[in-house]
Amino acid sequence: MLDKAARENFPVAPVFLPRAWRQDLMAVYGFARLVDDIGDGDLADGGRPDAVLLGLEPEAAADRIAMLDAFEADLRRVFDGGTAGPSHPLLRALRPTVRKHALTPEPFLGLIAANRQDQQISRYASYGDLLAYCELSANPVGRLVLSITGTSTPERVRRSDAVCTALQIVEHIQDVAEDLARDRVYLPAEDMKRYAVDEADLAEPQAGPQVKALVAFEAERARELLYEGTPLVGSVRGRLRLLLAGFVGGGRAALKSVERAGYDVLAGSPKATKSGLLREVGSTLRREG
Repeated sequence: MLDKAARENFPVAPVFLPRAWRQDLMAVYGFARLVDDIGDGDLADGGRPDAVLLGLEPEAAADRIAMLDAFEADLRRVFDGGTAGPSHPLLRALRPTVRKHALTPEPFLGLIAANRQDQQISRYASYGDLLAYCELSANPVGRLVLSITGTSTPERVRRSDAVCTALQIVEHIQDVAEDLARDRVYLPAEDMKRYAVDEADLAEPQAGPQVKALVAFEAERARELLYEGTPLVGSVRGRLRLLLAGFVGGGRAALKSVERAGYDVLAGSPKATKSGLLREVGSTLRREG
């Protein structure tokens, strides 16, 4: 589960951070990754080990909502102060982080709610609806990073939300074909209508002109959100500044990869190169120096 950190568009817990921060960030990442994998049905071996740990029968693991409900009940044991504690090892690893930083349940519950929503809602009528989803699915992660590093302020949370929403939109852009295979579409229906794109167009092996124009439009929205959130980097110092530049730079590098692909995200999921990421991180640091 934790090995998946290397596949993200941004650095999760790079080695230049203090060890305590890395441990706490990986504890949060492990939680978020498992919740996403439950919601996406991507658990190894059909989810059987996790089903048993959460007190479910193996055959019930196909019911993703039941799995998420069970995981939420186990999460609440992290916060209830009881001696027994949670059953799942990733939640047991999370408990010291929660206590050390006095974290509240809300960000974690938001991530679970987003994945529960994925089981019930597979299309979004408007951009506003998609932003409301990102408030649950992405923004809690940035808020947890600020809490763990002791740097949370209302202004930083606002900037962080913009960056996290942008990163979520970028991921949706990259994974249009993969999401459609799961019967999910994160491109707002109002935008698809504006660009004369229907779901049959998204199922093609290559993107046509209308799909490319739609993807370019959504990419520009993500770019604007990254621009709005970038001052977050300049508001902190030290190694945290480099970490946050990694988040912003990762989003920019991913957008550059989409642009290099001619906005054809159906032929394959465009991914940033390591050199591209480093260039964008350097550019972000220079801008916010």
